[in-house]
Amino acid sequence: MILERSEWGDPEAPPLVCVHGVGSHAGEFRRVATKRWARRFRVIAFDLRGHGRSGWNPPWTHATCADDLIESVDALGLDRPDWLGFSFGGRLLLDLAARRPEKIGRAVLIEPVIRISPQLAQHRAEQELTGDVWDSVEDFLGSRENTGERKIDPELLTEVGTQFDRLPDGRIKRRTSQAAIVSIFSEFAAPAPPPETLTRPAQLIYAPEFGLVTPEQRAAYEPYLADIVQVPGQHAVFWTAFDETAAAVERFLST
Repeated sequence: MILERSEWGDPEAPPLVCVHGVGSHAGEFRRVATKRWARRFRVIAFDLRGHGRSGWNPPWTHATCADDLIESVDALGLDRPDWLGFSFGGRLLLDLAARRPEKIGRAVLIEPVIRISPQLAQHRAEQELTGDVWDSVEDFLGSRENTGERKIDPELLTEVGTQFDRLPDGRIKRRTSQAAIVSIFSEFAAPAPPPETLTRPAQLIYAPEFGLVTPEQRAAYEPYLADIVQVPGQHAVFWTAFDETAAAVERFLST
């Protein structure tokens, strides 16, 4: 499937392909692209299958999502671009590195879902089964497990609001296939590709406070990583550690 995309920056600049997290969309990268990365890169972000403006047809497996990304990058005529994946996007980059390393220049893994316990995968999948409608963006953010107790930035409300449609009764509905999200979460309990399949230069950016990337996972992947950066805050690092995350990516990709 050719995925819908958003772009920022000079079309002639070095490409940086960004892959969003589960339940989000390409606009997840708008703020960091327009404020930082579009000065140096042609930032390209796709809506994954089952998300945003891209098709919602099954299958919704990790392998299918990875294939969609390769097909979409090939359609743009990009030869071994740099990639950046956040959360689910980071896990997809591990899959791409194992299956199609020749398609990757460098890879930035930001808070990747390397593997979670079956219990947590079931919990999050069942959360998504309860529905995709909320009273407000504030209500949605309060139900998520990625921003902690910090005060919600008004700009975050505007940014996250682009992921929703307004219903006639005033509530909001996320622009995603809930079936796709449940399917994606179920696969997070399966092992990620072995660390030794990560043969392209790669950077890991993670938030120890949140704990998604475990010490054991870091130790396993560390010999195969070119750079490891710890940032403060929670999973949503583009909001809880914006400057630290943006600068780390720029430094790595400018080396």
